Amino acid sequence: MRGADLKSVIVVGTAGSGKSLLASKIREHYASTGAYVANLNLDPGVEELPYESDIDVRDHIDIVSIMKQYGLGPNGALIMANDLIAAKLDELWRQVDTVNPDYLVIDTPGQIELFAHRASGPFIAESAVADEKACIFLFDGMLVQSPTNFVSIALIAESIRLKLGMPTLYALTKSDLIADSVENIVKWSSDDAALAAALSHESNGESFELSTAILRSLKAANLLPAITPISNVTGAGLVNLWAELSRTIDQGEEIVD
Repeated sequence: MRGADLKSVIVVGTAGSGKSLLASKIREHYASTGAYVANLNLDPGVEELPYESDIDVRDHIDIVSIMKQYGLGPNGALIMANDLIAAKLDELWRQVDTVNPDYLVIDTPGQIELFAHRASGPFIAESAVADEKACIFLFDGMLVQSPTNFVSIALIAESIRLKLGMPTLYALTKSDLIADSVENIVKWSSDDAALAAALSHESNGESFELSTAILRSLKAANLLPAITPISNVTGAGLVNLWAELSRTIDQGEEIVD
C-alpha cells in the first residue's frame, strides 16, 4: 500500500456547509504548488460534484439498487450504503495506491451523522493510509449566526474530533454571505465570556441553562474551537486556512514539484 509520502485531508461538516466545494479548492491549492492531488468521494448519495473524483464510492455502491433490493427509502438506503462502505475499503485504498497522489482529499457524506457517529466513519479515518492526516470541520456560517446554534455546532465539531482522533482545523464557511456576523462568531470562538454574554441575550430558561452548561464543559476541557472564516466563492480567508493546513500536515513545507 501507499505509505510514507501521502498526506490526507478529510473534510467534514453539516449538510450544505460547503464540504465538496472546499474539497475542490483544496485540490486546486495543492495542484498549484505542483503537487499531485486526488479526490476521494465517500458520499454514495451525491448526484453532482464540483471536482473530478479520482476514487468514488459510487463506483462500488449504488443507492438505487439498495433501495430496490431491500425495499428501503432514501434515508434507509443511505444508512445501509454508508455501513457498506467499510466492506469496500480495501478496494478504495487499492485505487488510491494506483493513483498514487501526494495529497488525498476525502469528501465525506452530506449527512454528518452517517460518517461521524456510525462505525464506518471512524474506521475509514483510522484505516486511511497516510503519513500525515488532518480533518477540516466546517461551521456553516448561515447556521451559526446565533450563539445557541454556535454552541450546538461546536459540540458536534468536538465530538467528531474525539471520534476521529486526528488533528482538526475549523473553518467558518460562507463568510461572504454573513459579513455582519463574522466578527462576532470569531470572537465567540476565542472568548467564552463574550459567547456567554451573547447567550444570555438570546436565550432564557431551559435553553439558556443547557447552552451555558455545554459552553462550560467545552471551556473546562479546552475544546472551544478557534475558527478561520473563509468563502469558497470569493476565496476570502483561504490563504489562512492553507497556512494552518500546512503547519498541520506539512510542518510548514508543502510538497512541490
